[in-house]
Amino acid sequence: MAQDKSEKIDNLLSKYHEYNQFNGSVLVADDGKVIFSDGYGMANMEYDIANRSDTKHRLGSITKQFTAALILQLVEEGKLELDKPISTYLPDYKGPAADVVTIHHLLTHSSGIPSYTSFPGFFEEQSRDPASPAEFVKIFADSTLQFTPGEKFSYNNSGYFLLGHIIEQVTGKSYEEVLQEKILDPLNMKDTGYDHHETILKNRASGYEKNGSGYVNAPYLDMSLPYASGSLYSTVEDLYKWDRALVTNKILSEKSKELMFKPQIADGNGHYGYGWSIGKLPVGKSTDSVPIVAHGGGINGFNTLIVRFPQEDDLIVLLNNTGGTGLRNMAVGINNILHGTEAEMPKRSIAMELFPVFENQGIEAGMKKFEKLKADDTYALNEAEMNNIGYRLLQNGKVKEAIEVFKINTKEFPDSWNTYDSLGEGYMVDGQKEKAIANYEKSIEMNPDNQNGKEMLAKIRAQ
Repeated sequence: MAQDKSEKIDNLLSKYHEYNQFNGSVLVADDGKVIFSDGYGMANMEYDIANRSDTKHRLGSITKQFTAALILQLVEEGKLELDKPISTYLPDYKGPAADVVTIHHLLTHSSGIPSYTSFPGFFEEQSRDPASPAEFVKIFADSTLQFTPGEKFSYNNSGYFLLGHIIEQVTGKSYEEVLQEKILDPLNMKDTGYDHHETILKNRASGYEKNGSGYVNAPYLDMSLPYASGSLYSTVEDLYKWDRALVTNKILSEKSKELMFKPQIADGNGHYGYGWSIGKLPVGKSTDSVPIVAHGGGINGFNTLIVRFPQEDDLIVLLNNTGGTGLRNMAVGINNILHGTEAEMPKRSIAMELFPVFENQGIEAGMKKFEKLKADDTYALNEAEMNNIGYRLLQNGKVKEAIEVFKINTKEFPDSWNTYDSLGEGYMVDGQKEKAIANYEKSIEMNPDNQNGKEMLAKIRAQ
């Protein structure tokens, strides 16, 4: 039966790879035992080096669960208290959050501190420059809180950056050293660590991003900036070791694990614990679902997903090195196979077919191609992919074409606030002020937490 499941998983992932929707490494465990572990596509396209199960990928925000575990270990040791504010451990940290945001708020993304990765110009102007934790926290320390701490969930990289800084202050060691001593060495996770660009790292995957039907090297990012929020690398095999450790009490006590996996705050799709999302994954075409604890990650050139099934002791790990792709859909398909039901096979991407047409032949040809592909059942429309090609057109100076792509997205996905935010940006770049304002206003009306939209709206109105 395990062999049958393994063959079906391989068929599913091979089809995703064939359609340029997955390029990376994967591991699947059933009842605690690995039944599938393999790689697809290239870890390095320049030298034709294949992805394997021991290929090292950047994890992005999967890092957060390791940071949360270190915090809980320090709580167990009596060195931290979850209800104490930032200022207790970082007396030099000044600003509105210092005395009112607690460790618990940071762990659950309920601090109200704005996320530095959403600051205008961060990726263009700051992301390439190294900074120490003490220096970097100053860029958001004096920021106005977006809401009362504990009031609601708002995903936040600043919070986990602060947790890393607190770990260093409390232990007197670097975040990297504490991670190595307290988790990686005890679990023999020799293929996991803090990623440094300058280090020669055997079996490291290169990060790529889609550019139409091809790929380009992902933009450089100094890894001192994702830090405790997103700077780790690992393999699918090492993440299996991590999963096995969380089944036991080797790293965390039962009490700490209960806190980590407790639904602490509603996050829009379920609940968030400490470094993990708690929710359910559907099974088959029925209304059945199974409980999961999971987390995704996205960082220049990589996106990742780890899904644990506590009741069944199953595990799915997907590490992709070609930018954003629909890993959750892949996990749903694999989960169906594990439960003995058929996995829905992927379809070809409309967005990837459209990009070169809009780019090289213009709006009329692009719209004609869209209508043709939309009527073809072998193709599917994906909001995120359409948004991505819209921004690529924008970056390439094809502003009118980008606007048309963004308009398609608002029509096809009218309930998504992000589609209107993107269309607003297209109109803003094109100098169509009133249309930009109208779309930003609609986006903010649909999502009052859209901080970027609010800032762009203020910027347009000030012109």
